[in-house]
Amino acid sequence: MDGDGARVPRPGVSGRSPLADLDELDRRIILGLEHDGRASWTTIAETIGSSPATVTRRGQQLIDGNVVRVTVMPQTGSSGRSEMFFLRITCKPGGSLAVAEQLAANPDVRFVSMVTGGYDVMAELVVRGGAETYAAAVHDLQALPGIERWRSDLVLHIHKVGHAWGEQLYHESIGHHEPLPVSEPHECDPSHFDEMDRRLVDALQSDGRETFTALGRLLGIDATNARRRFERLRADGCVDVVTLVPAAALGFGSETVLMIQAEPGHLEEVATTLAGYSAVRYMAALLDGNCLMCEVIAPSTEQLYQFLSRTLAQLGGVRSWTAATELLSLKRGFVETPWWRRQLEAPGPAAVRSGP
Repeated sequence: MDGDGARVPRPGVSGRSPLADLDELDRRIILGLEHDGRASWTTIAETIGSSPATVTRRGQQLIDGNVVRVTVMPQTGSSGRSEMFFLRITCKPGGSLAVAEQLAANPDVRFVSMVTGGYDVMAELVVRGGAETYAAAVHDLQALPGIERWRSDLVLHIHKVGHAWGEQLYHESIGHHEPLPVSEPHECDPSHFDEMDRRLVDALQSDGRETFTALGRLLGIDATNARRRFERLRADGCVDVVTLVPAAALGFGSETVLMIQAEPGHLEEVATTLAGYSAVRYMAALLDGNCLMCEVIAPSTEQLYQFLSRTLAQLGGVRSWTAATELLSLKRGFVETPWWRRQLEAPGPAAVRSGP
């Protein structure tokens, strides 16, 4: 039993998916981390109304069990001029996972997911230096074993990146409807970073909750210097603290990528309207065919249907759409998701829990 009288889940220990053991307290801790991944366990405990000892133990179990990962992401443009390309890839039979894993290993690939539908893998590739360097950047990637067809599209504009999607959707699921403000990604000039700043961000990408004392020791500076540098970058909008968590951990069973064809004169209107929905985690305009790439999270297949039939189908300016279910997301925001390997394991019988 834990300090609140509930049996403690053991993510990654029971032989089942670690998500099968999560309870309400776990989910509240995850939401606390999503709100601020660098908040102390004591602060999170005060926010969610639990004891610090329990939250510390439970929260660390969630991290150690690869249910969540806290990371720090530099903003768009922080490393200089670049362009984003959205990739849709068809693979040889049985080759999807190998292709996805190789893409995820590339440091310039921001997002990778295996999907259903007309393609097998979708990904986002950042091309440093602009579109004119695209051919050189993709030469080796297109030659990866297992790829049959490769379609790429320039990302013209990102309308929304919803890092706090879980907090909004979860509160709505329990009857609270207070929409979060929608803002487009901030662009930060490379001049805002010096070499030590970049080393600091690199270290925090591996562990977004690392202490400033440990960071200072790693970088050869004092903890006060490390803290000051991080707080300046965060205040300037040059970095985001992001908690990576699978939708299933918060009870949402459907992650879907929609490719929406819009009327040319309504592209901006459709994108802005859809970006305002909490179910939409990501929204970007692509170059080809007046197309919007929209990632939607829904609690169930039925609620996804309601979003498609009652929201998307009724929205003026929408011509049509295609959809793909995300089967396995290997990478988000340049960071490998910590849970994807365990998702491939066949579920075994539930083990009997013993002890706290």
